[in-house]
Amino acid sequence: MEADWEVELGGGAPVIEPHWPGFVDLHLCPESAHGLLEVAQLPRLAEVLIRLNADGSPVWTSKCDVWTVGEFDSDELDSPQEQALHAVACYVDLVPRGDQQWGTPAVTTAWCRNICSILQACPMRCCRADLVVRQVMLSPERTDFGITAYVTACGPTPRSASHVLAVALAALADSILSGARPETAASKLQ
Repeated sequence: MEADWEVELGGGAPVIEPHWPGFVDLHLCPESAHGLLEVAQLPRLAEVLIRLNADGSPVWTSKCDVWTVGEFDSDELDSPQEQALHAVACYVDLVPRGDQQWGTPAVTTAWCRNICSILQACPMRCCRADLVVRQVMLSPERTDFGITAYVTACGPTPRSASHVLAVALAALADSILSGARPETAASKLQ
């Protein structure tokens, strides 16, 4: 699977605002994922959100979206041309659990590198994940770092692209839940 990361901080860069109007607190009640509008577009997204918000996960999710991609580069998705007729994408904002804070950009990027290396080892084509480090506005007095995870997939039909996206999102959840803890990533910096 193709995977990469980048940092977008300061200078008008987007921030993650976890408690936005319409926020559904999935880390308190993960099963509420089944009622999200995005899940109507991509039903298997519910499973991923439930897993990422469950006890034991190093993160919780604050927002997500699913959309059809108009133009895309099949090479960036590691896709043969005949498979690259339709594409769909999803993003999920990831916020570290209270005891798993990513206190610095260096710790957060180390975590991203770890996730990307796990994803790059997945033998999947026609998809990619891009992890973007952003500030999280937990309150007016408190900021931290979080990640917006973008996952894009393609296929010869819209249905097949959605299937690949669902599998790629599950791989992302697997990589996050497989032990890619912030403190593990931080120890790799030393």
